[in-house]
Amino acid sequence: MNINLFNYDCLEFMQSNKFKDLIRDKKVCIVTDPPFNIGYHYKSYKDNLKEKEYYDFLYKILSMYNMPYVIIHYPEALYKLAFKMNNTPEKVISWVYNSNTAKQHRDIAFFNIKPDMNKVKQPYKNPNDKRIKERIARGIMGGRLYDWWNVNQVKNVSKKSINHPCVMPLEIMEKIVGILPDNYVIFDPFAGSGTTALACLKYKRDFIGCEIDKDYYNLCKERINNEKIT
Repeated sequence: MNINLFNYDCLEFMQSNKFKDLIRDKKVCIVTDPPFNIGYHYKSYKDNLKEKEYYDFLYKILSMYNMPYVIIHYPEALYKLAFKMNNTPEKVISWVYNSNTAKQHRDIAFFNIKPDMNKVKQPYKNPNDKRIKERIARGIMGGRLYDWWNVNQVKNVSKKSINHPCVMPLEIMEKIVGILPDNYVIFDPFAGSGTTALACLKYKRDFIGCEIDKDYYNLCKERINNEKIT
């Protein structure tokens, strides 16, 4: 397992020889929670681009190497992105959560790659059912994942502050990474607070991350190092 993290602009990094060397002869899947273009206060990125500029930006990243990609975004943004990419997802999973905003769910779209929902188990909803008891007796300790994940946002549940305006719940990223084929390197061009890297650590998956902001990059490294220690 290799965890590689870089403090670069993602487009510049993806065009570099360093990135080309890292992905040579490897199968790579982009897994990312990109900026949503809704005015989050990132330190080194303008999160209020004109709509065309924003989708052109995502298009350049997703089309550069013709990699499969998994994107977390609001449904309307994923529709527009799919139209621009002239592509339709293999699978869409809804992530729902309680919040004090009008938007209380995002979608997770899998493009050009099929997740295996049996690879990550969830607790049985009816453990006293006779059939479920039989499965537990055979050592099958959970059911396949559904396509509807109810997971609170980090800001609603975390007692420990993470210095980033949009931290992805680790449970979400662990489920995504866990249901992807094992022979792919995971690449996150917007590494942010490092949650995708932590999910890759759990599943012992090779990871490449790029983060433009120096402070967020250092936060990524700190969270990764702390996870390795524990």
